[in-house]
Amino acid sequence: AIKVSCIGSCGVSNKINDTAWTVEEQYFNSTLSLADKGVLTAGEHNFPFQFLLPASAPTSFEGPFGKVLHQVKAVIDTPRFSKDYKCNKIFYVLCPLNLNDIPDIEQPNAMSVTKKFNYKLVKSGNIILTATSDLKGYIVGQAIQLRTDIENKSGRDTGAVVASLLQKVAYKSKRWIYDLRTIAEVEGSGVKAWKHAEWKEQILVPALPQSILQGCSLIHIDYYIQVSLKSPEVSVTLPIYIGNIAVNRVPLSPSRSIQHIPSAVVPSAPPEEEEAASGYHPMDNVSIPTKSHSQQQPFSYAPGLSFQEMRVDSEQTGSPNHPTLCLSTGATVPYYAEGNVVPVPTASSLILPPEYSTWGYPYEAPPSYEQSCSSANSSISNGN
Repeated sequence: AIKVSCIGSCGVSNKINDTAWTVEEQYFNSTLSLADKGVLTAGEHNFPFQFLLPASAPTSFEGPFGKVLHQVKAVIDTPRFSKDYKCNKIFYVLCPLNLNDIPDIEQPNAMSVTKKFNYKLVKSGNIILTATSDLKGYIVGQAIQLRTDIENKSGRDTGAVVASLLQKVAYKSKRWIYDLRTIAEVEGSGVKAWKHAEWKEQILVPALPQSILQGCSLIHIDYYIQVSLKSPEVSVTLPIYIGNIAVNRVPLSPSRSIQHIPSAVVPSAPPEEEEAASGYHPMDNVSIPTKSHSQQQPFSYAPGLSFQEMRVDSEQTGSPNHPTLCLSTGATVPYYAEGNVVPVPTASSLILPPEYSTWGYPYEAPPSYEQSCSSANSSISNGN
């Protein structure tokens, strides 16, 4: 007999690239019999068949700790003591994520934090770090417009400011395993003492799997924009979505414009000791220059679709302290261009950071959106 099966499943392991799944779940499994018992004569034989995929089938995904896999298997049963013939073919499923279905996705995304720190043993100052993105959701190839405001209310210059696009994939095994990695990074100069600095930059979203694997309970994908200062150490995190259907932009009214958000986010407390000792210090407004980009060069992942290359400064990238960051999405899902094109899988191989082979259980996950909001409220209370 000749039988074919169509199977959709997910498997997760607590070891990197292990195919002995610790936890599994199945989405569909259908079998058809194409031929009853008999004899296949010499030559070529065709047995057409078709399966109806359920609408709930999740998008295909492959990562170091698990995968969502869809495949067709065929088996020829032979007489007893004879060899059975088997083959399988993997196919890809893409369930587009419409970003417009997410509430408030078209709104700017803003977060602010205030940190008090000491320097020169007896002096203290405040840093107010505010990050704002133009939207809360993006598609592949779209630029994340990022604005950062830094108020340095101290007599000490800050370290460099860094904006990063982070990907967190959570795998549900015997316990949750978090795979957290940097997809892209942009670095700006530090802020001089008693300056109010503004930094405008953008991060191009490379080919990445979507944020939500609808129907899959074992693998969760999240993305974040993190803006941080190296000295003093302070950072803010903006949760974002990456989907397949772009946000329908609505023009912002003057009262909702991004330029007006940072000024009203978090009131700051003055650095009492230094202000009392040194008197009034005017806060000059300055712009922060960008020092380096560290991002995988865009590539064409579908026929007829390509992205304009971004300029990459080599001043800092490639040095031991500033390694070039790799695009390491863990995805083998084909993404398709609009129009009448033939979809093909991405030909790009999986690129992992050099230190990834040593990671057993990678870093803890960034805070959730609710936790971020709670920390922001706490900062406001402390500022009052």
